[in-house]
Amino acid sequence: MKPLQWIFVALLLSLTTDCLAQKRLIHMKEKVDSLLSKYTSQFSRMPYDTNYVVRPKGNLTLKLRLNQSGDSFHAKGTVNDVHSKANLHTSHKTTISIAGIYHGISGAVAINPAKMKGVYTDYEFYLHYYSSRLSLDASYQRSTTLKGDIWRDDNLQHLKSGDLTLKVANLAGYYTFNHRHFSYPAAFTQSYIQRRSAGSWLAGISYQGGSIETNIEELRERDENAPDVRLNIGHLGVGGGYGYNLVLGKKWLLHFSMLPTFVLYNRNKFTVNNERKQAKHIRFNMIFNERAAIVYNFSPRYFTGLTMMMNNSIFTDDLVVVNQNKWRVRAAFGMRF
Repeated sequence: MKPLQWIFVALLLSLTTDCLAQKRLIHMKEKVDSLLSKYTSQFSRMPYDTNYVVRPKGNLTLKLRLNQSGDSFHAKGTVNDVHSKANLHTSHKTTISIAGIYHGISGAVAINPAKMKGVYTDYEFYLHYYSSRLSLDASYQRSTTLKGDIWRDDNLQHLKSGDLTLKVANLAGYYTFNHRHFSYPAAFTQSYIQRRSAGSWLAGISYQGGSIETNIEELRERDENAPDVRLNIGHLGVGGGYGYNLVLGKKWLLHFSMLPTFVLYNRNKFTVNNERKQAKHIRFNMIFNERAAIVYNFSPRYFTGLTMMMNNSIFTDDLVVVNQNKWRVRAAFGMRF
């Protein structure tokens, strides 16, 4: 066989192989689309009223996001006739992330420039699930950047990053009663589009728990009389609230929701130098979950948005008072395919 004939045969085989590979990819994509459609339909047996909520065209949504979060604690108590008070806050965390949503299933990869430089050492994990009826927001944070001031009577001690270790978890679950007309995903994941304004009463459960401990060895290198302070909190609440999606024209969506819950159980403990006081288990205390969002659709394909999530706990007892404020703000630009 002549060289030109060999080249022709090689090209023909190459084209045939490419065609077969493309067919395999198309077949695989169709199979994945079919499986995911069946999977998501199992969780959407009560579909939205399409006069109010619809799915966007296309199965894939990509978003570029800028995130910032923070946490603060305020606590006070009296142990052995010594009044102690603490005002503490973590360093603000700023990340850049790329998120993808395919058939309602999402994932994201985040980059923290400060962490890459070795400046930021904290760890945070978020999990969000939004469907027509049920929604869930969960987060876990481990921080050594918690800093602030602690008073013991009139003695003030300033704590810097590294003096304390914070571990805290937040959980908020919602049930949407008007799930055929009101969509949480439209505001927070943009996997649906809210076409008309609608609101809904919400029922939910909240939990906030964790601990703050002084790294006493490091503290006593600077001050041998530094107190060994430990604060453990745990709040479980049940309650109800309301959410509303306001549609302005065909491009703007404004969301606000609040879910206050009454604490049914707590396990707060405040310890100074191994002297511990524990709060009573039944007390009138509350956890608030606030959510807000602004979404602007440039076109059916391009959109931008700003979201805010906040969890606040207020606990009051004769011996221990604890207030936690956890928040996160996110700006995003997205495309649908």
